[in-house]
Amino acid sequence: MNKEIIKEVPGYGTVGSAAVDLRACLSEAEFLSPGECKLIGTGIAINIANPNYAAMILPRSGLGHKKGLVLGNGTGLIDSDYQGELMVSCFNRSQEVIEIEPMMRFAQLVVVPVVQAKFDIVEEFSQQTIRSAGGFGHTGV
Repeated sequence: MNKEIIKEVPGYGTVGSAAVDLRACLSEAEFLSPGECKLIGTGIAINIANPNYAAMILPRSGLGHKKGLVLGNGTGLIDSDYQGELMVSCFNRSQEVIEIEPMMRFAQLVVVPVVQAKFDIVEEFSQQTIRSAGGFGHTGV
């Protein structure tokens, strides 16, 4: 944790909160032009240390809806064995310049359970489902 800038550990806003807010660990404001993407540090690292869990970085809904600030990679996946600083890929999808201020809450982090699947190579499946290979709107849009 960058103790020069980050003064407190992230916490849940309410009893029902699923995620904690991540703050921009900046010494001065960053500006994103329309269509620009930048990596912004959070100043924190986490140690999940359990392969049954991972963390996901998600956009804050208000910033995405009102300002056009979304994640450049859609969702940030943090593996249980990653211990580096949490970085957020910020993308400006609006037509205006977006200012990211020091310590601004600009993304959120949720910890989720993970199931590691076992994969095998097969010629065909032993059972066919009703759906089979249907996808991409096959049940209607």
